[in-house]
Amino acid sequence: MAKQSAGILVYRKRDGIEVFLIHPGGPFFARKDDGVWSVPKGEFEPDEDPLHAAKREFEEETGHKVSGDFTPLLPVKQKGGKIVRVWAIEGDVDAESIVSNTFQLAWPPRSNKIQTFPEVDKAAWFHLDIAREKINAGQISLLDQLGILLG
Repeated sequence: MAKQSAGILVYRKRDGIEVFLIHPGGPFFARKDDGVWSVPKGEFEPDEDPLHAAKREFEEETGHKVSGDFTPLLPVKQKGGKIVRVWAIEGDVDAESIVSNTFQLAWPPRSNKIQTFPEVDKAAWFHLDIAREKINAGQISLLDQLGILLG
């Protein structure tokens, strides 16, 4: 069975539609920008409620809670085969004040030196056209769905 993730796509209306995206932390993505941003999301267990997992992951990756009326979007399949289930919600998040959970990694490779990195190193708001360039290619259809949903 393919791995599954659940996430929240927060949007706001300011001179068009803007979406809140996160940039993955750690050394692999430090110098990458276009095509690596993401909806805040994370894996969940088969017996776990996906919306509950999406809210938990949002808080773990940003330090912010989201609540309100969540609209499910159609799941997407990323290049590696992972299925991503996402809910859209209108809201506002202070991108400058995110606080992410961390992970440990031996870095540099084969150094046996364990370092701690934030799972998310930054967040930002992007208009839909710019977000299409920034977001992971497997998640572009989420932006398309949101655009259709909001007309």
